[in-house]
Amino acid sequence: MRTIDIMGQNAKAASRQLAVAGEKKNDALKAIAKALLDHQTEIMQANQVDLDNGKANGLSAALLDRLKLDEGRIKGVADGVLEVAALPDPIGTVISGSTRPNGMAITKVRVPLGVIGIIFESRPNVTVDAAVLCLKSGNAVILRGGKEAINSNKCLTAIMQEAIESVGLDRNCVQLIQDTTRQSSVELMELTEYLDVLIPRGGKGLIQAVVQNAKVPVIETGAGNCHVFVDESADIDMAANIIYNAKTSRPSVCNAIETILVHENIAEKALPVIKARLDEKNVELRGCEKTRAILGDSVKPAAESDWETEYGDYILAVKVVSSLEEATEHIAKYSTGHSECIVTKDYNNARKFTATVDSAAVYVNVSTRFTDGGMFGLGAEIGISTQKLHARGPMGLNELTSMKFIIEGEGQVR
Repeated sequence: MRTIDIMGQNAKAASRQLAVAGEKKNDALKAIAKALLDHQTEIMQANQVDLDNGKANGLSAALLDRLKLDEGRIKGVADGVLEVAALPDPIGTVISGSTRPNGMAITKVRVPLGVIGIIFESRPNVTVDAAVLCLKSGNAVILRGGKEAINSNKCLTAIMQEAIESVGLDRNCVQLIQDTTRQSSVELMELTEYLDVLIPRGGKGLIQAVVQNAKVPVIETGAGNCHVFVDESADIDMAANIIYNAKTSRPSVCNAIETILVHENIAEKALPVIKARLDEKNVELRGCEKTRAILGDSVKPAAESDWETEYGDYILAVKVVSSLEEATEHIAKYSTGHSECIVTKDYNNARKFTATVDSAAVYVNVSTRFTDGGMFGLGAEIGISTQKLHARGPMGLNELTSMKFIIEGEGQVR
C-alpha cells in the first residue's frame, strides 16, 4: 500500500475522533502553542537549514522573507494558535430548524468537512495555521509543503503531533507528506477515497495546477493581483500612504498590491507624491506612456504582461486612466478576484466601485493588506478564497465546515 493511502486511512480514522472531541480540541491547541515556544531553538535551527539551502539555490529576498522564522514570528504563530483556541467552536452550531406538519423535527447543524488536504509553498507558518484551524473545526489534515521549507515543516509537524497526543487525541489529526517531488502532489490530488477537499495555498502556477489536475473537490485560493485606484477626488497623501503600505509592508504576500490606477485629472499632482513614498523602499515602477510622461525615464515602460503579473516583490505597475469606468474595466480584465481598493472622497464613486468590482474583498480608503483572517476577526486563516462557491475571502473556522440535517420523530413513515 502506498504511503499516501496509509496517511489517508489514518486521517479518516482521526477525523471520526475529532468530530466528537469537544473541549479536547482546545486542549490540543493550547498544548501546541506552548510547545512552539518551548521548542523555538529547535524550530529556528531547522529553519536555518532551509534558509541556507534557499540562498544556495538562488531564492529571491522576497521568498527568503516568506521562509524565515525568528523568535518574533514564532511567538506570533503561537499567539495565533491561542486566538483560534479562544474562538467559538462552530461544530454542532444549529444553523436552522423547523417542525414539519407530521411532527418531524428537522435541524440543520454545522459539521466538519472531514479530511482536508492542503498543498502550499514556502511559508512554514502555514503549516501551523492550517493545522490548528483544521483541528479546531474538527477536521483531520494532510499537509504537503514545498521543498524550500521541508526541514521547518517536519520540525513543526513533529512538535504539533506530540502536543496533540499529549492531550489524548490521535497524532494523525495532523500529518505531513515528507516527499516533496511532483509525484506526491499528484497522489494527493487523486486521493478521492479519503480526501474530502483540497486547498492550494501559493502562487498562481501552483493554484492553477491543482485546479486543473485534482480529482478531489478544490477550493481555489491565494493568487493576488491586487489594485489600488486613485480617484480624481482622492486625498493625495492618504493615497500615497495606502499604496506605500499595500506594496511595501510585505510585498511577497497575496494581499500586497501589484498595480495602481490613477485618474488622469489627479495624476500630475498625485504620481510624484506616490513615487516619492515608494522611492523610500526603492520600488521599481513600470508605467504606461502617460505615467512616464509625468514621472520620466526612471519609470520603465510597462508591457502587457505587467498588468497581469503578481510580482511578489518591490515592483509596481502604474497606469493613468480616464475614468472610474476604465479603472473597473482594467480590474475586471486583470484581477485575480482577491482584493481591490479605491481611494476617494466621492461617496457615489465609492459605492459604484464596491458594487462593480467583483473581488472577494473591496476596500474604500483602506490598505488591501487587511485581507487576512486575523484582521477580519476570524483568527488564523486557511487561505483567501478567490472563488464564489462554498467560501469566499479569508477562510476561517466556519468555512471549514459543512452541514448535516438531523431529523427526529416518533415513528413517522412515508
